[in-house]
Amino acid sequence: MKRIVILLLIITGLYIVFNQTFQFNGFAFGGSKNGRATLSKTIDTIEINVGSVRTTIIPEDRNDVEAVLTGKGSLIVKETGNKLIVETKRKIFNWFSFSEKRQLKIYIPEDYNSNMNIQIGSGRLDFSGESMKLNKLSLDIGSGNVNLGHLEVDEFTHDVSSGNVKIDTLTTKKGTFDLSSGNLDIEHYTGAIQADVSSGRFAVQMDQLNDSIDIDLSSGDVKLDLPDHADFNLNGKVSSGNISSDFPLTSSGKDTKRIQGIHGSGENKINVSVSSGHVHLF
Repeated sequence: MKRIVILLLIITGLYIVFNQTFQFNGFAFGGSKNGRATLSKTIDTIEINVGSVRTTIIPEDRNDVEAVLTGKGSLIVKETGNKLIVETKRKIFNWFSFSEKRQLKIYIPEDYNSNMNIQIGSGRLDFSGESMKLNKLSLDIGSGNVNLGHLEVDEFTHDVSSGNVKIDTLTTKKGTFDLSSGNLDIEHYTGAIQADVSSGRFAVQMDQLNDSIDIDLSSGDVKLDLPDHADFNLNGKVSSGNISSDFPLTSSGKDTKRIQGIHGSGENKINVSVSSGHVHLF
């Protein structure tokens, strides 16, 4: 019993010493709660890597990137090669502050139109602002909640291990979605879709159908809300589960393992493969 008490006292003492004497930033000392970097002409990617923090990205009229962190931990804003990196760090001894609420606000130029990579270990991320145009947007989520809106992106990549993502208004030439688990809800979407859903819910409401849709569902639930006058050629294959469509299909063929048919001119291809789960077109 005495040994346990002594051990706890030693651990507590070490925590106090390190907490009061040093600020750990990974393996480096230091760290700031406010960072700013000019967005030079050589920068073609803004990379955001955050965890355990509520993050808000705010486009506004400016020519630099500024990040402000509230709460414990440290912040890095730096230029590396052709990238501008915004990254949060927590102290090594952080188990006493799990309940602490941290907030990070990232201000970016509203006319920035190159690439953005966002990696979220956990926490929450909101994309503020009326609209923004980007070349490429990559979203990699370990867990947490994400809200995006009013984006026009040439290429959108979405990789979610767990968590909940809501997107309101996304126009893209091609959207690639990899959903391991969790929920992804999109409203007002326009563009091609390439989706691999291992588990969870993938729901998309499309304003326009002007390109192909390819969905591979291992398990879970997929809902495609298409325009009433959408032109598509549906080709669905099922191992276990089912594919259903509320649209009347011409030249249709259907049995327990497949569904095929054309709606309208059949201009856009919709290919669906279901190992287990349910896909519903309506």
